Amino acid sequence: MNSNPLELNLPEKVKIYMAFFPTVALFMVLLLSGCGIYTFNPGGKSEIGTIAVEPFENKTSEFGLTDQLTEVIIDAFIADGNIKVVSVSQADVVLIGTLLRYDRVPHVFDENDQVQKYKVVMDFEITLKNPDDDSEKWKQKLSQEGIYDAIDETEEDGQKRAGERLVEAILNKTTKSW
Repeated sequence: MNSNPLELNLPEKVKIYMAFFPTVALFMVLLLSGCGIYTFNPGGKSEIGTIAVEPFENKTSEFGLTDQLTEVIIDAFIADGNIKVVSVSQADVVLIGTLLRYDRVPHVFDENDQVQKYKVVMDFEITLKNPDDDSEKWKQKLSQEGIYDAIDETEEDGQKRAGERLVEAILNKTTKSW
């Protein structure tokens, strides 16, 4: 017999594991089968099948930026594949966006107070409407930022990063049901 009552010899350990195995296995089966109802990509659950994207309105002095953003958003919906991009007359919903504010501000300075990084900040108002009755599905103000290196990159790099964040926010709000 063992001198330490807490020490078990190998056959006793196996007996304990075998006694608990059915309970653990049943718990795992129940846990994993319960996950079958959930998904990390709930794309098929959306009531929205088609979308039209109106050209973004620009209330800033940044010429051409909203045209680029509109194209990027349309391309993102096409690439995502959960909602088909169509004309307004065929759409379940219409996405309407307005660029309200655009700023480029210093973000990081070096020890000599020279700007090392800039931040592009863009504020938007985004609305998703039902084209049949003009009712709003949702409306949200979003502020997106894009940071870029003052030496190796351009302001357009910051715009692109802010635009990518906008696209992600719109796709999540429109296609994901969480």
